[in-house]
This record gives sequence, C-alpha cells and structure tokens, in this order.
Amino acid sequence: METKKDQMEEDILQDTDTAENMEEVEVTNGDDEQDADLTEQEETVAQDEEEADEEQSCADASEAESGQAGAKKGFFKKNKKKDKKDEKIEELTDQVKRQMAEFDNFRKRTEKEKTQMYEIGAKSIIEKVLPVVDNFERGLAAVPEENKDDAFVDGMNKIYKQMMTMLEEADVKPIEAVGKEFDPNLHNAVMQTESEEYESGIVAQELQKGYTYRDSVVRHSMVAVVS
Repeated sequence: METKKDQMEEDILQDTDTAENMEEVEVTNGDDEQDADLTEQEETVAQDEEEADEEQSCADASEAESGQAGAKKGFFKKNKKKDKKDEKIEELTDQVKRQMAEFDNFRKRTEKEKTQMYEIGAKSIIEKVLPVVDNFERGLAAVPEENKDDAFVDGMNKIYKQMMTMLEEADVKPIEAVGKEFDPNLHNAVMQTESEEYESGIVAQELQKGYTYRDSVVRHSMVAVVS
C-alpha cells in the first residue's frame, strides 16, 4: 500500500513539474513573441520614418526646382520687359531722327525757295533796269567827239558809271561776247557775218549787251557770228 501511495505521490510531483515546465515554456514563448512584435514595430516605424524622409527630400527637391524655375521665369520675364523697353526707346529715337531730318529738309527747301523767290524778284527788277542802261549807252555813243567834254554829257556819263557800279555790287555782270566762241547758253545769234579778223563760229559783233546775275543769265547777248 505504501508503495502504491508513494508511486502516486511521485506521479503527482512529476505532473506538477511538467506543468511548471510548460508554464515556463509558455512564458518564454510569450516573451519571444513580444520581442518579435516589438522588433517588427520598430522596423515598421523605421521604414515609415525612412519613407517620410524620402518624401520630405522629394518635396524639398521639388520646391527647389520650383524656386529655380520661378527665378528663371522671372529672369526671362525681366529680360523680356527690358527688350520691349529698348525696342520702344529705339522706335522713339528713330521717330525723333526722322522728324529732325524732315525738319532739316523743310528748312533747306524753304531757304532754297526763298532764295529762288529773291533771285526771281531781283532778276525781274534788273530786266527792267537794263533797257535804261542800254539807252544811256546809245545816247553816250551818239555824242559827237567835240561835245564829249560838255557838262551835260559829263553828268550823263557819271550817272551811267554810277548805275553800272551799283549793278556790279549787286553781282550783275556783263557777258563777254566779241572775240569769244559762240555759246548758246550766253549768246543769242541774230545774224551771220563775214570777218577777216575772226574764224568761223566766233562772235564778231555785239548788237545788244547781255548780263548775268549770280552766274545766272538775265539777258542773252544779241550777237553776229562769223559764218
């Protein structure tokens, strides 16, 4: 009986030890599972942090690119405005130059027209004075040699010389004709003549004196040309 009892006690003790061992194994397994869960959570957190860092880096890079693009856009926009301003300045400068050129041409044209009008008026007066000069010359040429010392003739001669001096000061000059080659721009041939003194085409006689005013013909000389 005692042996059986002892056997039962031993069985109970073995069962107790087995239970304790199982509890220890369960505790150990539980701790291992907890450690694994913690490790997995830490890895997840680390991965999340890494992804967050990558996203932040991408965001920073994108922002930097956006800033560079904005700066570049602003630079080009500023240059574009500057180019437009330069074009406007060039356009206004060109307009001013054209207006100044037009004004200068207008001034020159006005001065030329005024000079031409003055010359036309002066020529008109000179043409009216020349017949008076012709009459003085004819009258003085008709005076007999014995009467050339008369006071009246001397007075007329002085008036004639004064008139010719006035015309010369006004740039009115007689055209040289006799002994010169016939020039249709200066001479008006009204007849042909024979001459032993001059060759053909040379003016042998002046019938009416011609005059120029500032190198412009006021009246052509009426001449006889050697045939």
